[in-house]
Amino acid sequence: MSGDQLVARLRSALGDKSVVTDADVLDAHRSDTATFCTAGVPLVLVRPGSTAEVQEVVLAAGEYGVPIVTQGARTGLSGAANAIDGCVLLSTARMNQILEVSVEDQVAVVQPGVINADLSRAVLERGLFYPPDPSSWEMSTVGGNIATNAGGLCCVKYGVTGDFVRGLEVVLASGEVVRTGRRSAKGVAGYDLTQVIVGSEGTLGIVTEATLALRPAPEAALTAAATFLSVEDGVAAAAAVMASGLRPSLLEFIDGVTARAIQNYRDMGLPENVGSLLMAQSDRGPRAAEDVAAIAEICTAHGAVDVAVASDAEESAMLLEARRLVHYALEPLGTTLIDDVAVPRSQLVALLHGIEAISKQYDVLIACPGHIGDGNMHPTVVFDRDDPAAEARALEAFGAVMDLGLSLGGTITGEHGVGKLKRQWLAQELGPVGLQLQRNVKAAFDPQGLLNPDKLFL
Repeated sequence: MSGDQLVARLRSALGDKSVVTDADVLDAHRSDTATFCTAGVPLVLVRPGSTAEVQEVVLAAGEYGVPIVTQGARTGLSGAANAIDGCVLLSTARMNQILEVSVEDQVAVVQPGVINADLSRAVLERGLFYPPDPSSWEMSTVGGNIATNAGGLCCVKYGVTGDFVRGLEVVLASGEVVRTGRRSAKGVAGYDLTQVIVGSEGTLGIVTEATLALRPAPEAALTAAATFLSVEDGVAAAAAVMASGLRPSLLEFIDGVTARAIQNYRDMGLPENVGSLLMAQSDRGPRAAEDVAAIAEICTAHGAVDVAVASDAEESAMLLEARRLVHYALEPLGTTLIDDVAVPRSQLVALLHGIEAISKQYDVLIACPGHIGDGNMHPTVVFDRDDPAAEARALEAFGAVMDLGLSLGGTITGEHGVGKLKRQWLAQELGPVGLQLQRNVKAAFDPQGLLNPDKLFL
């Protein structure tokens, strides 16, 4: 009966419209977009509209010992927003206000349910720029981006979400509200609790407000795209670009498997024996044309068989089209299981060759596009989910890629998070002492273990 009592208390605190128990709605909100992550049956979905209402939810759930799973737009790829049996799903969708944009301080203050692209467009109207740009930016929320420390295409120059989070308002498991960080550009007093919470995937507290750093808006970017006949040439060209002193605002890689899938999906004029594609962009205004010309020269010197350089924003968008087609081109080939390893740039060739060997060993197709400028690649296992043997091989291949990334001095995730999908490898990456320290941090923030308790740690 405690479940009924909790729902009644939530209705009293939030109102009937903000508390949902309809089975079909609950089923639709059980999971994010990750593959192979189990999701439980939630007790209730709540949609608070303020920090005070989030506090009410946390206090009520704590009283009854019911876990809380916080959700944004559920575009994640690691199962971090997946329900637990009998849990409270807390959606931040109604908390979607941009509270302030300050030109003088170059900050924005937002609620967690703000869509990334909406924030980017709003600050652009004020001559400002919010750089984090995950591929899901038209759907994903700022709160979700903070939860996983999301990246994007422009990470090579600007960094990930956490690099732009100045401060947070967070409801703790106790129901108390804490403000971490600061509005000022500098500040080093005390432990950096802001960055502890960034990337914690809802396990330490519920973010209800964020103060985000902005940059002056750059001018329209220009793009160069190069085609190579081998993986090695494409990777070498990317390394040379990064070593040249140039700082592209985008440096993306598409391997031969993915490039051929794109060509089959839409004629992009790519040769049948394409080994890799490299796409670079500069947003340095008057110097952008000079930058992309220099990048084109580097690519030619490293064996590019075809190099195209845009002269304006429209041509730039056309050259980037291949990168935006990756997901659509791979989808017809089968079920996709997307990985997210990041390695030092010096290990990229070893990573790609290792992935090719894993593909042959487990008899599965593995495509490997990614953000080569910062070594964050997305090996994608493609298989027939109607074939149980193929599915089993795909899962083994996925794990082998994770092990490979770690063996090369890398990490199991550069931007997608750990969630449920990668818990076993987090322990491997952190080691026993590091893992225990992280468990201790979790216990300090959430003594009852009610905040997203089945994520990150096995």
